[in-house]
Amino acid sequence: MNDIASSYAGKKVVVTGGGGAGMGAAAVNLLVGAGAEVHVLDIKEPAAAVTSHQTVDLKNPDAISAAIHSIGDGIDALFNCVGVPGNRTSDLDTFLINFAGVRHLTDEALKHFNDGGAIATIASNAGENWHAHADAYQELMEAGSFQQAIDWFEANQELLEPRRPTSAYRVSKQAVNAWNTLTAASRGERGIRQNAVMPGFTETPMGAEFRDVLGAGYFEEYPTPLGHYLRPDEPAKVLLFLNSDMASGVNGVSLMVDGGAAAALKSKELAKS
Repeated sequence: MNDIASSYAGKKVVVTGGGGAGMGAAAVNLLVGAGAEVHVLDIKEPAAAVTSHQTVDLKNPDAISAAIHSIGDGIDALFNCVGVPGNRTSDLDTFLINFAGVRHLTDEALKHFNDGGAIATIASNAGENWHAHADAYQELMEAGSFQQAIDWFEANQELLEPRRPTSAYRVSKQAVNAWNTLTAASRGERGIRQNAVMPGFTETPMGAEFRDVLGAGYFEEYPTPLGHYLRPDEPAKVLLFLNSDMASGVNGVSLMVDGGAAAALKSKELAKS
């Protein structure tokens, strides 16, 4: 991590979802250790000694704007790590927290970004197949305001699968992957890069909620080629790589970080064909 860590010494970074014990918290620990000036937005207190912490409702665009404004200019990197699985929130709130709030926060942060900065967002392998609904997600990109995102979600209920408890989560993460891909090039005039990671199942508090929602049968079929489920620090390290100088040529990429689970499933599928 030495070369990557050197990218963050003295840099001003914002981490959403950086409290608690998940991937965002792991990223915060790494960033603080690298000497970054870290500003955390999360309902939970960060364990690390950060520069500032604010509790922000990502369903409230005015609160988001105020929080970013209070952090001020000179932001070098943004880590969008906030997310909910959807079991304790309505479908709309899941979409707002996981996508609309993240997009609005990013747009607000960009007003305070230094040129040449970078954005890394946690998507999910559940959102990989957004291309199957590319026209719908292109419409969402054109629906640029917070309210327009709500209108889009209400008009595209056919994307949800009523019998699937994580359906709204999947749609929200497909939206994140689509947004990451379709808007990255527009940041280029300022030399700002935008990428995402798509983690597989990770041993976090949110992962524990997925266990309850999906049931034991799902995990009996879930492959672990490396012999373990992901630890929170494993996707976090990739986030730091993507926003570091080491990834200066990487832009518009949604990178699978799942320990090889998707590859194992594809191999199994092809073996049956």
